[in-house]
Amino acid sequence: MRAVIVDDFSTAPTVQDVAIPTPGDHDVLVRLEASGLCHTDIHAARGDWPVQPHLPFTPGHEGVGIVEAIGAAVTEVAVGDRVAMPWFGYGCGACGYCIDGRETLCESQRNTGYSVDGGLREYSTADSRYVVKVPDGVTPLDAAPLTCAGVTTYKAVKVAHVIPAERVAIFGIGGLGHLAVQYAKIVGGFVTAVDVVDEKLALASRLGADHLVNAAKVDPVEAIQAEGGADVAIVLAATSKVFEQAFHSLRRGGRLICVGLPKDGAFELPIFETVLKGVSVIGSIVGTRQDLHEVFALHAAGRTEVVTEIRELEDVAAAMDEVLAGKVPARIVFEFAQA
Repeated sequence: MRAVIVDDFSTAPTVQDVAIPTPGDHDVLVRLEASGLCHTDIHAARGDWPVQPHLPFTPGHEGVGIVEAIGAAVTEVAVGDRVAMPWFGYGCGACGYCIDGRETLCESQRNTGYSVDGGLREYSTADSRYVVKVPDGVTPLDAAPLTCAGVTTYKAVKVAHVIPAERVAIFGIGGLGHLAVQYAKIVGGFVTAVDVVDEKLALASRLGADHLVNAAKVDPVEAIQAEGGADVAIVLAATSKVFEQAFHSLRRGGRLICVGLPKDGAFELPIFETVLKGVSVIGSIVGTRQDLHEVFALHAAGRTEVVTEIRELEDVAAAMDEVLAGKVPARIVFEFAQA
């Protein structure tokens, strides 16, 4: 089969011919139909973060496909089911986080496309207990971005506890941001979309954003404060400066939701302003399996729209460059030929 392989953090990933894996007792073998490209995949391929993947590996945590074979102990899914393979690929199931609904904080977790091979390949294995069934009415091309971009931003809106009519500023419109706009609207927020690309802001407007800010042309802090400030600022951009801008855009009692993971990984947090204005700073990682079920249900009901651009697997290196350059309006998805 064809698979994207990262052999070295200093060179671009390549497509290679490798053996189709064999599922273990609790695993399923999935024939991929579609797999999205997340910014995290690029960080993984470049070894940007303190804990690096073990080389060689296949990135990708937005894989969607059909179960072709199951291990001896599998009871959760059957051959022929369409499933999604999210970032949260395995948890211990026994720690406090796993049993109280915060499984994505499990310290024993394995992550798809990072600590185990991911979805940028024609066939992949995954733990049957942590894949999520894709309902009828959700196409593979839509399900793939929803598996990370969707569930990540849905979770961010959830942990922000947005109240109807609150101002929600979303910093970074793209694969994640165009979905964050929609989830913030679903819960009744007035949405301010912030980006540096007019095309992305136009997309945000079409999807329901109430206020647009081009941070390349105006100071986003001044623009948002001129509207009364934001109650919630969700940061999806991978630049530390944007986190500082988002913090200063908040009104009293505001909540800063940190989602993006910049390589440099730090921003200045003014203690006096945080305390005196009653600002909350909240980290939000990907959603749980239940969150993904909800994301799929909303999409199947016609509540969300996924904007994608299709690429061939052999174009993976160029696609990563496009994402880094900010040239992609929303989500790149690799589509696999049907068997």
